[in-house]
Amino acid sequence: MLRSYLTRNDLTIVIPSIAKESQKKNKQTTSIQVFSITTKAIKNVSRTKKPKPMKTTLLTLTLALTITACTTNTKNTTTIAQPYLGQQPPGNTPIPFAPGMVSTEHYEYSGVFTPNMQEFYYIKQGGTHKDAKMLRYIYKNNQWQQEIVSNYIGQPVISPNGTTMHLGNKYRERTPNGWSQVKQLKAPFSNQHIMRLSSAANGNYYFDTYHKDQPKFPIRYAEQVDGKHQTPKALSNAINTGIKNFNHPFIAPNESYLLWDAVREDGNGSSDIYISFKQPDGTWGNAINLGDKINTKAWEASASVTPDGKYLFFSRNMGSDNYENVDIFWVDAQVIEELRDKI
Repeated sequence: MLRSYLTRNDLTIVIPSIAKESQKKNKQTTSIQVFSITTKAIKNVSRTKKPKPMKTTLLTLTLALTITACTTNTKNTTTIAQPYLGQQPPGNTPIPFAPGMVSTEHYEYSGVFTPNMQEFYYIKQGGTHKDAKMLRYIYKNNQWQQEIVSNYIGQPVISPNGTTMHLGNKYRERTPNGWSQVKQLKAPFSNQHIMRLSSAANGNYYFDTYHKDQPKFPIRYAEQVDGKHQTPKALSNAINTGIKNFNHPFIAPNESYLLWDAVREDGNGSSDIYISFKQPDGTWGNAINLGDKINTKAWEASASVTPDGKYLFFSRNMGSDNYENVDIFWVDAQVIEELRDKI
């Protein structure tokens, strides 16, 4: 069974071609249809011999709003009729995400949305997927459709601008035809076993550096200057403190907080999720446990926040120590602001 710290270098990467999407075309068609209906309404009203001034004013306002709406819909992303895979959003108590669709009796791990919220990627193993696969749900033709993306390469993390899928020390770039072939990060990242790499909006990297003989491997960051990443440095002891396994960092796009998981003396179980807030002087505040609603006696790991900032996603072991049943959970991201207010 796949564990979060296992390497998968022995897996053959299978990247299917991804068909071009026609969202823009669909949006334009919708706009034309709406405008056509409005035009017909105008023609019908024009046949009235003596329209009252108030109705004329309202009709003019309606036409203006409709034309504005059509223009806005054409430029922006498609409105999703069933966001978050059509799931009922959670409150302040975590619940499994998309039971039966995503979270099942098998291994589902590391779920992330793209910034436009129209694609959801995660890792799955078990059932019909004997070997770990990267799957995605994509919103096409007004419905969510599941697809196999590839064999397991690494934990997917999408950059804030949506142009890069980080996969540990590998990555893929967004192209007009979908995602590129898998590429390798250059040194010094290429020779490190990175389980999870997350990037801020300014391009700075935050990543773990797993080594089986070094259970206290630190979380590091690499600043981007003039388009080039500088030599990675370990974060402070405010973050890299505990018993072992400082894993799976997720940096807020504006670098205001960092999420990660670790086994620490103040933890509730196998592995807990922690957060640190950046201080006014640029240093990182002490690690804060996310609390017993999120952290249980079980293994919790790989937290992230949806691009719209509304929900916290993480993984929890629901089975045995063999990790055959891991589910993806979600909870209202207000938990982060509540912890911030307590500082």
